[in-house]
Amino acid sequence: QVRLAESGGGSVQAGESLTLSCVGSGYTFRAHCMVWFRQAPGKEREEVASLTSTDSPTYADSVKDRFVIARDNAQNTLYLQMNVVKPEDTGMYYCAADREYGYCDAQRLRSKDLTYWGQGIQVTVSS
Repeated sequence: QVRLAESGGGSVQAGESLTLSCVGSGYTFRAHCMVWFRQAPGKEREEVASLTSTDSPTYADSVKDRFVIARDNAQNTLYLQMNVVKPEDTGMYYCAADREYGYCDAQRLRSKDLTYWGQGIQVTVSS
């Protein structure tokens, strides 16, 4: 059974740093595209960052140069290092994995039929 479990969320002040973790199990973690999404109240889900199986990252413009996505295949863990956080970074953060492929396709990642998902974890940034 596939499981993705996020941890590391919480409340921080603007300008601080926070690291999210996501442990995957039940599938070959190293072979799949991994991605972080977030959703703020009243807003659509947003792809924050993705990472291919060959460690090629992609970032949303809103987090570029502040966030870093990384993976430790030996620990089956995906990370999101969030630096210089802003109040607009507040939201529920979700870890997801493409069910089949190591490359990251934005259209595939928008489909819950083609991805595995974690339960999400809350991040709150206060000004």
